[in-house]
Amino acid sequence: MICENCKQRPAKVTVTQIQDGNQVQRHYCEQCAQNFHPFHLDFQQDPLSLHQLLSNWFGAPESAQVQKQTKPQPTIPPCSSCGWSFRQFLNEGKFGCATCYDSFREQLPSVFKKLHNGNVKHVGKAPGKFGHTLQLKKQIESIRTSMQSAIEIENFEEAAKLRDEARALEEQLQTGGEKRDDN
Repeated sequence: MICENCKQRPAKVTVTQIQDGNQVQRHYCEQCAQNFHPFHLDFQQDPLSLHQLLSNWFGAPESAQVQKQTKPQPTIPPCSSCGWSFRQFLNEGKFGCATCYDSFREQLPSVFKKLHNGNVKHVGKAPGKFGHTLQLKKQIESIRTSMQSAIEIENFEEAAKLRDEARALEEQLQTGGEKRDDN
């Protein structure tokens, strides 16, 4: 197969995109793929590593030409403990020490936003069968916190209602998440 762009060299890179709900495949030679690919990957290297993906995704362009086109980044002081720079983190895909998390605290939200589709806080994910149980436990914990607040302000009637509600949910939790009908 010949490269769709230059029509000279053999195509070794296949790019698959979804456009208007349809899958479109394009075939490029390594040279043309490097020019068109949004991450500016070096296809001569070993398979894509995490640090290469991070460095390209978060602003560590591979070519000097791309670096000239970008705005100069403000200088970020290195980690006070190990001396690693934020650029080293982007290139390696990991921190040098535990202090790096504190040193680069202000830069991390932008990295997390790109990794977590705009979210800066990881909320986790539970397997399907544990989802309902986990939801009940969180609900009980929330009720107990509200109950404690009601006790502190001496609103004992509200605290009693919350206690009963928490007990009902605990019973529901012990019966496997199903509500009991006493009637």
